[in-house]
Amino acid sequence: MSNIKNISEKSLQDLSEIELQSFIENAEKALKDKQANKRKDVIAQIKELAASIGVGVDILENEKKAPRKNQGVKVAPKYRHPNNNDKTWTGRGVMPKWLRELLDAGHERSEFEI
Repeated sequence: MSNIKNISEKSLQDLSEIELQSFIENAEKALKDKQANKRKDVIAQIKELAASIGVGVDILENEKKAPRKNQGVKVAPKYRHPNNNDKTWTGRGVMPKWLRELLDAGHERSEFEI
């Protein structure tokens, strides 16, 4: 903590953008390393305490997993506009206006199935 006091705002202002960016990256890396070490220490303490009372503990020791991407499954269209092949509908979600209008006009949904 005493080293931080030595870094004055003026000395930070004297750094170039590249030097300042490097300083920030080094500080972030040091912080991540400290947090990882602290996590390992805490996990070791938890396991030690659990073992002392005869309890098994399964702790994920890996760092964060990559975030899962929820990608929807592409569904083939089930219905197509009779005059405009670009207008389609999968049958899921809100019914498109063009299909609703045709159904209101007396057409059957089955007429537009692909």
